[in-house]
Amino acid sequence: MTDPSDVAAVMGAVRPFAVVSCLASRTGAPADAWAVDHAAHSVVLREAVAAGVGRFMLLSAICVQKPLLEFQRAKLAFEAELMASGPTWSIVRPTAYFKSLSGQVKRVEEGRSFLVFGDGRLTACKPISDRDLGRYLTLCLTDPAMANRILPVGGPGPAITPLDQVEMLERLLGRKVPVRHVPVGLMDAIIAGLSLAARVSRRLRAKAELARIGRYYATESMLVWDGARYDPGATPEFGSDRLEDHYAAMLRGEVTDDRGAHAVF
Repeated sequence: MTDPSDVAAVMGAVRPFAVVSCLASRTGAPADAWAVDHAAHSVVLREAVAAGVGRFMLLSAICVQKPLLEFQRAKLAFEAELMASGPTWSIVRPTAYFKSLSGQVKRVEEGRSFLVFGDGRLTACKPISDRDLGRYLTLCLTDPAMANRILPVGGPGPAITPLDQVEMLERLLGRKVPVRHVPVGLMDAIIAGLSLAARVSRRLRAKAELARIGRYYATESMLVWDGARYDPGATPEFGSDRLEDHYAAMLRGEVTDDRGAHAVF
């Protein structure tokens, strides 16, 4: 996706009226982030403009609103480039995906504990299903009111904490789910050690950033940030799919956790 001639060939063959870009780095490590979240997007945008494409929609992430990590800075750099490029644009910033909150369903089903950071209520989000997000992206292409706007979006509320996820699984399994509390300070110690070692090792620099990414998601909510706090009420809702129904489908074996390289637990 970084070869302009390949992208230009696709544009010429398809002749799209719009581009919907869902590119994202697999790891979030700095080199990967700038290569994909910024550079690859820039190539697609440049060739889209050259081909006369009139609409460009970007699937970004709500976490860029409070950028502390390299992949967030890379995403923001492209967002700025897109807004200044000429075509009509929409930037969609989803909260959290169902699959991002599904990594512990299997371990809980097997009788193991559900891991939470701190007291289990450090973070909250309004997760959105792939199906509802797909419907939202389609709407962005047809609704003029969604043009030239940054659009945070979540699924139906209320906002869910990790302990709320535990309660969902308890209802579905009909039993208590053991909870193991992991202190955030443990992550801080790991990050400090990796950051020190990263001074002499490029490989460990990437690992230190991955640890910082883990801490970010363990301590920051995926809701609209108003500059002082995360605001569930200000976080737009869309769709009808609910996380508890997704968990029920997973337990019935109807859907699987397909996070691949993004798996943590």
